[in-house]
Formats: sequence, structure tokens, C-alpha cells
Amino acid sequence: MSRVVSVASGPYAPPVPSRTLTAVSADGARLHVEVHGPDGAPAVVLSHGWTCSTAFWAAQIRELARDHRVIAYDQRGHGRSPASPACTTDALADDLEAVLAQTLESGEKALVVGHSMGGMTVMAAAGRARFREHAAAVLLCSTGSSRLVAESRVVPLRAGRARTWITGRILGSRAPLGPVTPLAKRVLRYGTMGAGSAPHMVEACARIVHACPRAVRHAWAGVLAALDLDHGVRELRVPTAVLQGARDRLTPPVHARALVAELPHCVGLTELPGIGHMTPVEAPDLVTGRIRELVATYVTSGTPGVPPQSHGTSVQQIKEGA
Repeated sequence: MSRVVSVASGPYAPPVPSRTLTAVSADGARLHVEVHGPDGAPAVVLSHGWTCSTAFWAAQIRELARDHRVIAYDQRGHGRSPASPACTTDALADDLEAVLAQTLESGEKALVVGHSMGGMTVMAAAGRARFREHAAAVLLCSTGSSRLVAESRVVPLRAGRARTWITGRILGSRAPLGPVTPLAKRVLRYGTMGAGSAPHMVEACARIVHACPRAVRHAWAGVLAALDLDHGVRELRVPTAVLQGARDRLTPPVHARALVAELPHCVGLTELPGIGHMTPVEAPDLVTGRIRELVATYVTSGTPGVPPQSHGTSVQQIKEGA
């Protein structure tokens, strides 16, 4: 199980949940689940990315839990969820289905939000019956469906075999990350965040990422390196919005635009200038605002054919094919 280490104060300190529970996946894996906010409120399900935990969503949970029921869970091996020998995209889909079954009533709808590997979890589950029963709409943040290592720009070399090989070795390294030092934070900022990220944002992300055990980090890196969920994108038939940091080196904007081109029911691409891969931490108000929009349009109103409205001029809206 991951060490649960996060900042203790400020906007990125994890809020205390209304209740916690354990969801049991298809293979018996046990998942730590948190529920925040009032019972009966519109539901939002949050699925975090590689090396992260529920703490990654602290800013969104704190704001949304005022008038939403926010469900966040730790992916297997992350946060408070024990590690499992099954590290596959099918296992991720099983886990999401288990969380939905444990936290939502029969037929109850929710907005499902996935960041990075959490977005890949959503793609993996797209064709599953339980996912289709509960997902009213989806928000995909900073994610992609294939060619993750080949398209990554973490290594400042021209695209090609050398860059792909070096990137794979870096992301899949078994080396321990060690303590959160000033150098470690500079490395993390370069690889995963925009250059203008505030120190308290970098600190929050570094503590979360460094808490992930290296064996878990290595195992899931291998899954991501071989990822091919293009078919899952085409199965994602509910209204789906895409949100992307323009300075994302891990999953550059080429991935977001590929998703927009393949999604059966895309309801917009939001590109955030100057923002890197850690969009919920780097642009918390904008991500939370997008979630609120989608809940109001597709969960509360129950009108899946109505496109969401823009939420401000500080966000560049890029239409399909741009």
C-alpha cells in the first residue's frame, strides 16, 4: 500500500470525507473509496492518474462537496488501496465498475472524471454495462489512448527511436524517488507541470507522487507504455468533454486532439495555456468550473443533447479539427 503523504494545510490538503468505504473489484482487489458532500446531491466520480491518490483531487473535492456528492477512490496500489499483481487496463475497468456499484443506486447517473491514467480507466470501461448504466457524461483531463511514450516530450529530443527509448527507461525506472527535496521538485515541475506553477502546487504534487511505492510506479509504467485503448475511445458514447494543458509534456495536446477526432459524442476541447499535465492542481478553479458545467448540463438537467456553455475567456476553447 502507498504511503499516504500530502500537504497538511492550504487548498491542496485533503478534506475529511463524509464517509469511507471499501469497494471489492472482480479479482478481489480492495479499493479505498471516499464520499464527500451531502447525500442525494448530484454525483461526481473522480479517477486519479498514475502515481497519484485521492489527495490529488483535494481542491476539486473541497469546492464541489458543498453541493455535490463527490466520490473519489485510490487506484489499486495507490494511496490507501493495496497493491495487486493484476496491473492491466481490464483491472482498471473492473475497479471503476466496483466503485460505481458500491456508491451509486441502481440507474443513478453521475459525471465521471478521469485524469491521465484515470482517463484511461474510463476508456477501458467505456463498453462495460455498469459504466453505461451510471455515466451521464465524462470529463477526460490530460490523457491519451495510445502511443504515450512515443509522443511524450519529457525528453528534449526530436521525436524518434532514441527519444522513445530514453523516455521509456525514465518513466519505467525502478529507482526510488527519495525525499521531496528542492531538486526533486524542480525535476517534477519540468516533467509534469507548467513553468509558471506556484511553489505550493509543486509541493503538493511532489508529496503525492513521491508517496507512491516504486514497485507500483514501475508496474503501471509498463502498462502505460504498451497502452492501446483507441477502441475504448470509440466505445465512449456518452457526452464527453476533453481538457488539456497546452504545456503538457507527458501527454501533449496531440493526444487531446486525437480524442476529439474519435469520440462519438465530444462536447468540446478546453486547452489551458501555460498549464502542464497536472491540470486539476495547476488550474483548480477552471477544472472545477468545467465539472460544474457538465453536471448542470448532463446530470442535473438530464438533457444529454445540449452542449455546455463556455465558462470564461481565460480558457481557450478549441473546436474539433483546429
